[in-house]
Amino acid sequence: MATASGMPEQETQVFSGNNDQYPRLDVYVWDMDETLVLLNSLLKSSYAEAFNGLKDVQKGVEIGRTWENLILQICDDYFFYEQIENYNKPFLDALAQYDDGRDLSDYDFNQDELGSPHEDDANNRKLAYRHRVIAQKYLQGLRNILDHETIKLWDELYDKTDEYTDRWLSSARTFLKECSGEDKDAVSSVAFANTSSNSTNSKHVNVLVTSGSIVPSLVKCMLFHLDSLITHGNVYSSWEVGKIQCFRWIKERFNHPNVRFCAIGDGWEECEAAEIMRWPFVKIDPRPGKLHRFPGLTLTTVSHYFSVVYGRPGNENDEE
Repeated sequence: MATASGMPEQETQVFSGNNDQYPRLDVYVWDMDETLVLLNSLLKSSYAEAFNGLKDVQKGVEIGRTWENLILQICDDYFFYEQIENYNKPFLDALAQYDDGRDLSDYDFNQDELGSPHEDDANNRKLAYRHRVIAQKYLQGLRNILDHETIKLWDELYDKTDEYTDRWLSSARTFLKECSGEDKDAVSSVAFANTSSNSTNSKHVNVLVTSGSIVPSLVKCMLFHLDSLITHGNVYSSWEVGKIQCFRWIKERFNHPNVRFCAIGDGWEECEAAEIMRWPFVKIDPRPGKLHRFPGLTLTTVSHYFSVVYGRPGNENDEE
């Protein structure tokens, strides 16, 4: 079924009854670049320059270029990027209605003459097949796909980058894990309707809205060790549609009676979108010494932003 915007609906959970029957659902809506990962600021040297000579600027640029080359190599070699670069969709299931479930084990993706999905349903189906394989590879993980030499390069590059950025990558991942809570099912599912009233007081889910196109964004999630914490179905590309549209889709999708949203990023677009949605927004500031960066940002700080907009948990309806 398509929405008014022409995009197919994602699975939406509709709830009814007393709100107290359900645990609170906190949805963290993340930006990627210069928030969970550092890449553009390495390439443009702005990250290093903010340290006023304490960082080797050229080293940072070289690290960024190595990441850029690795991302593009994996996109092209394993994720059909050369074939579908011009056919970006805002999320991986956007064409699921065209996928007839065909067995693709013997399918030749180099001989099916994929054309623009705007032309006909046949091309939409061919693109949907590729999206299905991409989703399967995301679930497999890169360690089950890449050769030993590439994995070694990847591991060394990650560690080198984490050291250069004073543990930005590992700290951001640890924080993302904290946001996910202890219930692993909350990360990969929106089906909270069967949660009993005596279960935990809150559920958590991480969603990614990135201005990059969908395939490189998914590959970056995998390379930066975020794929175990953000499912492929929770990754959105705002490349054509804009972040406000993605935020609206997310709000419609997580239709929970006790839901709270919080956007976290470094750019004006997600800030403006959060303001329109009336969601709290945590602005990441990568400059040294700032609190809203990694390491630095804490759940206590994010909880404060939640409480400003939604009130304190359990006291939302109390008069001050």
